[in-house]
Amino acid sequence: MLRNIFKQFASAGVFLTLVVASLRLAGAQTTFTGVITQHNDVGRTGHNLLEKILTPANVTPATFGKLFSYSVDGQVYAQPLYVPKVNIGGTTHNVVYVETQNDSLYAFDADGLQSTALWQVSFVNPGEGITAVPCKTDGNTDIACGVYPIYGITATPVIDLSTNTMYLLTRTNNNGTYYQTLHAIDITSGAEKFDGPVNIAGSVPGTGSGSEKGIITFNSLRDVQRAGLLELNGEIYIGWAGAEHGWIMAYNATTLQQEAIFATTPNAQLGGVWASGNGIAADSHGNIYAAVGDALFDANTGGSDYGDSLLQLNADLKVLQYFTPNDAPCRQANDLDLGSAGPIVLPGLNELLIGGKGGAPCDSDPVASRLYLVSSTDMGGYNATQNPDLEELIGATQGYWSSSAYFEGPSASYIYSAGINAPGVGDYLKAYSLESGGLLSSTPVAESPETYPSGATPSVSANVKKNGIVWAIERPEGIGVQPGAGAAVLRAYNAVPSSGSSTLTELYNSSEELVGSVARDQGGCANKFAVPTIANGKVYVGTQNELDVFGLLGSSTGPGLYLSNPCWTFAASAIGTPVSEKIGVIDNGTGTLTISNVTITGNNAADFTQTNTCTAALATGSKCVITVGFTASELGPEWANVMITDNAVGSPHNIYVIGVGKAASSVAVKQ
Repeated sequence: MLRNIFKQFASAGVFLTLVVASLRLAGAQTTFTGVITQHNDVGRTGHNLLEKILTPANVTPATFGKLFSYSVDGQVYAQPLYVPKVNIGGTTHNVVYVETQNDSLYAFDADGLQSTALWQVSFVNPGEGITAVPCKTDGNTDIACGVYPIYGITATPVIDLSTNTMYLLTRTNNNGTYYQTLHAIDITSGAEKFDGPVNIAGSVPGTGSGSEKGIITFNSLRDVQRAGLLELNGEIYIGWAGAEHGWIMAYNATTLQQEAIFATTPNAQLGGVWASGNGIAADSHGNIYAAVGDALFDANTGGSDYGDSLLQLNADLKVLQYFTPNDAPCRQANDLDLGSAGPIVLPGLNELLIGGKGGAPCDSDPVASRLYLVSSTDMGGYNATQNPDLEELIGATQGYWSSSAYFEGPSASYIYSAGINAPGVGDYLKAYSLESGGLLSSTPVAESPETYPSGATPSVSANVKKNGIVWAIERPEGIGVQPGAGAAVLRAYNAVPSSGSSTLTELYNSSEELVGSVARDQGGCANKFAVPTIANGKVYVGTQNELDVFGLLGSSTGPGLYLSNPCWTFAASAIGTPVSEKIGVIDNGTGTLTISNVTITGNNAADFTQTNTCTAALATGSKCVITVGFTASELGPEWANVMITDNAVGSPHNIYVIGVGKAASSVAVKQ
């Protein structure tokens, strides 16, 4: 009924401030109900303002660190979600929910009170030929390897606490037929709800790429779902980017039936809703916001293609207004997507901030990308000579594959952003202050001491306006490295810059504290687009092989398990040719480490082997070696997990391994 009321107001040109949104905001100011959507709220501000445990005084290497980890069966791209006091099997747990590219969903005890998952759902069945979708570019199964080596659950789901339902999207290869599927999952049990799941499908009139008889159709293989899901007005909104078109669709949260569909470029090509994992956003008036990647833009001349634009849509996915930078034609020609980042709604200001790719040849004087501050009540449309925005900031040289976070401190408000300056060369995490009149400082008021090679989407924790901390995950490799082998580094800064200082004060980083020569708090291998989740005194970091959990250190002692390589990708090798790699295992704790079993699991486990010297107990600082072997049996990437059962917190631990098969070279010899 609320959705129908909204439609009536919207059709009359009046924006309704949603009662539900107002009540939810009011409740959020007094009671912490969890992190139930990407970047904490529908405005994608990234802040949790009810964190009462972690403070700048206790987030130090001496008192804060990695507590434990949970092994998972695939890369974690989606932001971990958190719900307190969930009744599972008659017992109440604080629960953290984790999704993987192997199409698995885990519910873990968020406080480490149970070493195994409270429940787990797998949406694949390899024995029946149902797997996650491998990335390949062979003409017949063309899906770009932006996520490597498999696509499963990429986007952050959304949880409806009123019905205890999680909505998520899986991607599966069913014996050569490809599906994208919307699931409604009971967060107490993992069971499907509302007669789900439903497979995604859709088409709209259009003459653009791939059209047939004036119709363009959603492609379940080639259309990439990366943007976080949005729940609003009883609808689930989902965005896609693809080789042919960008899409946004709305599904009823109770019936799971499609109720609206929008193509960003029905008469052209591309125009994806990428957002680097950031969610489709919304404001308190019920307006929906999405940024579109590079493509033809002709909406200003009566067309229906919205390349490189920030869109405001209503509940039925009709475009209400838009902002398009004046260099849109240059962006289209040079793959400089505005939509490589997602929009953030600034609370209480009727303003949006959006960044994207940038730099030469479209941006000059100086050559750098722009961050655009846009009015949500008058977005301005398109002006070929002057951008109709409120303000432009000179951003990172090459732009943003990440989004910003917002925090209102005791005496000032701040925006935090980190982009990319060159391939593999990151940007500093920069803090801009919000000035009088709703504009941002033209230059950063402070920045981090170190750069982020892949950029970063930060999160903020605070107790309302006090004890603000900015958290960010560093991926040591550049954004184009696939999949990357460096451990994720969790960093924390005081959210309020020190008076007279232009440097954000670093409070902690997970590579800083050493036990002997190894990092005490080393986590799993870093993923791009990763966003930390902060809740009830803990920080949750998804990686390629595990969920790492950080928090205040207690007085307990015991063994630890440190891996010289938490993951490993073998160089491409000819089919049938064995290769191997040695992985060191070190006790970085304070007790004796005992390893009771080492096994190999995963999709291609049969092509991997292991031998090890880990038969004797290890004293602190001692080392054993696991030698992982791989013999390719097929072309392209294969993957598995080396599972290590031990007596350290978080057992079993795992090493994520990828091998790549290539054709053996041969030379014909004439006799």
